[in-house]
Amino acid sequence: DRPGPTTKADCLNNLWRAALAHEQAEEMRFKAIVLHDAEDVVHPLSLDVYDRWMPRLAMVQLPVIPFVDADSRWISGHYLDEFAENHGKDMEVRALLGAPVPSAGVGTAIDREVLARIAGNGAPFDASSLTEDYELGHRIHAMGLSCRLVRHSAGSEPIATREFFPATLEAAVQQKSRWQTGIALAGWDRIGWPGGFAARWMLLRDRKGPAASAISMIAYAALALSVAQIALRQTLAGDGLAVPPPLGARGGAMQALLWLNAARQGWRVLMRAHFTARLHGFLEGF
Repeated sequence: DRPGPTTKADCLNNLWRAALAHEQAEEMRFKAIVLHDAEDVVHPLSLDVYDRWMPRLAMVQLPVIPFVDADSRWISGHYLDEFAENHGKDMEVRALLGAPVPSAGVGTAIDREVLARIAGNGAPFDASSLTEDYELGHRIHAMGLSCRLVRHSAGSEPIATREFFPATLEAAVQQKSRWQTGIALAGWDRIGWPGGFAARWMLLRDRKGPAASAISMIAYAALALSVAQIALRQTLAGDGLAVPPPLGARGGAMQALLWLNAARQGWRVLMRAHFTARLHGFLEGF
């Protein structure tokens, strides 16, 4: 209803008002509101799944499966791994623990009456939010209602939402930056740390991104230094000169920590490979 720039939440609020006007004009009432992006490929049985689970669930999330982009195996391809594990394991665990299950923003159905309660006399989506879909699941959970990612299949084909994800580094960085800013930084201010231990643990997992990225950059620098020092030690030893001690001391607590980290990293890689292979085949998992 006004020229941009604006946010997705603001556009959704316009659609919400249009839905209310349509209800009034047709003297009917919707059962649910389904969120999708324009580029989504929607499974024809998805509405049947929503209908089956509502109003038992206030929000129903279908799995999101990125398309394979043969021209962007390293940029677009990493979304395959992320969503395979996140929607194959993490979202399931959240529901089992009773923690909030966030919406993915696509393939999401929200009970119409619940959305009306969230809206009150205004709009259900905060137009200033960068990640209105993520916050929606937390708001519904705070109302004491249930949200879940549900899995159904049509034969061997999962009933899911498919779409292409960014294929260039610049586009992927822009998207991930918005996610990190909205979830880890703005979400901290907007949502706080509500709920019990499980809810707060999942919030901590969601918000570790900026810290994990900074630590990863330090780790890359340490790796480069270690490789440079190994090369220097070999060169000095070959010339018969004094060799400095290695950066990582042998034995003791440091070596135990390194072995523990290596074991946990191996476990993480196996988990991601398993869920990716289960959805996209052995070669993609490999």
